[in-house]
Amino acid sequence: MLIDSHCHLDAPEFDADRAQVVARAAAAGVSRQIVPAIAAASWPKLREVCAMAPGLYPAYGLHPMYLAEHAPAHLAELRGWIEREKPVAVGECGLDYFVEGLDAEQQQAYFEGQLALAREFELPVIVHARRAVDAVIAAVKRIGKLRGVVHSFSGSPEQARQLWQLDFMIGLGGPVTYERANRLRGLVAHMPLEYLLLETDAPDQPDSAIRGQRNEPARLQTIRDAIAALRGVDAGEIATETSRNAMRLFSIY
Repeated sequence: MLIDSHCHLDAPEFDADRAQVVARAAAAGVSRQIVPAIAAASWPKLREVCAMAPGLYPAYGLHPMYLAEHAPAHLAELRGWIEREKPVAVGECGLDYFVEGLDAEQQQAYFEGQLALAREFELPVIVHARRAVDAVIAAVKRIGKLRGVVHSFSGSPEQARQLWQLDFMIGLGGPVTYERANRLRGLVAHMPLEYLLLETDAPDQPDSAIRGQRNEPARLQTIRDAIAALRGVDAGEIATETSRNAMRLFSIY
């Protein structure tokens, strides 16, 4: 069994063949997918997508890259969605200091608002942190009593260790399959397996074998195999341990 801990199955790139994408994932052993939101306007569609088949779990949140689509009232709406829909996590939320023009103070306000909701409802958070890992760590410490995952982790080994100490996992996907990703591959080769989640971030971040193409959750096999090779272990061990981690974090036993 494999669990894709981060897949945007509700994205328009899957509108034409979503059922087939889910079927291919199941055939590849990907029995469960966590589907995080990006903006309030997308929440109803995400709910519908996750209802189409067993093993699809929604998370609701406000992604920092879509700042222009957010309004302060959406944090209050998010509370209602959490209370009513009982998602497995809050997210995708976080900070992005890579994309120009994204107001840092607004990002921080939405991020900390979502962290506070996650703490209140005792839910994990799915965090986007691009060139902002230190700021994410600081915010998590300020809010306190949180757990979650920093997806598509691209920070340093020291930043990873700080996250583990805060009860956060790291999610790794397609980028780890690229031979030039030396720091990332070195990290995954030696890190404690109990803090690792597998993800595709589909339709984005394709692995090296499908560079430039649409990604999909069935490709999680490729990520599992790449990590197993880097660690010198059987692929089944990676599947078992990372699935156990995802079930524990998202309470999807």
